Amino acid sequence: MAIPLLNYAPKSQNVRVAGYDVGGDEKPKVYTTENVLSPTDLDDLIEAAYRQIFFHAFKWDREPFLESQLRNGQLSVRDFIRGLLLSKTFYNSFYEKNSNYRFVEQVVQRVLGRDVYSEREKIAWSIVVATKGIQGFVDQLLNSDEYLQSFGYDTVPYQRRRTLASREIGERPFNITSPRYDGYYRGILGFPQIVWQNAVRRYVPQEQKPKAGDPSSFLAMARGLGSAKGNPVPRVSAMNINIEASVPRR
Repeated sequence: MAIPLLNYAPKSQNVRVAGYDVGGDEKPKVYTTENVLSPTDLDDLIEAAYRQIFFHAFKWDREPFLESQLRNGQLSVRDFIRGLLLSKTFYNSFYEKNSNYRFVEQVVQRVLGRDVYSEREKIAWSIVVATKGIQGFVDQLLNSDEYLQSFGYDTVPYQRRRTLASREIGERPFNITSPRYDGYYRGILGFPQIVWQNAVRRYVPQEQKPKAGDPSSFLAMARGLGSAKGNPVPRVSAMNINIEASVPRR
């Protein structure tokens, strides 16, 4: 018998109320198949899905079979997200490099578009990972009422409500706050790496740089001419001249 999901409560009552969002730079763009009008729009949707799940997908990380099924209408966006979460790239880059608690935190951020409410929620989903595996955890998360009400079957998940009231700057993106590798594996890989430059370059603003024809540009050259010394005339004593060697022999 499977262990049921533990009950957990939101952080505050504000998350239960629908927010009034004002358009701005921090408001995410919604990618959905409901308004796809051209193949280019579908390409943008696929790239948005890769950014949401992988943050960046190299050619090796891409899933051409899933992309083909999505383009042909055989898969919904929700199924495409499920395929990315169960892919080998996500398993190697996120599950193997993190503990279950951190793995749950990263998946909730990418799938539900929010941070975990508390440690209790993190523990609740970690029990699901331990008992049902990654596939059972992903399926239960994608079948939850929160995901279906927020994104449904046709919308790529995104970070919801980054713009917060009474704050000038909203929340930072999840990819920055939760890097792919845990601190233990970052230490093994040697991150962060500090690079020191041998020479310190002085920054000069553009308005302070000399323009063409400015006399200051020729200051170094003028100083070089003043300190230059000509070739000294060698002084040869008459006592050191070899007359016999200088006069050609007849």
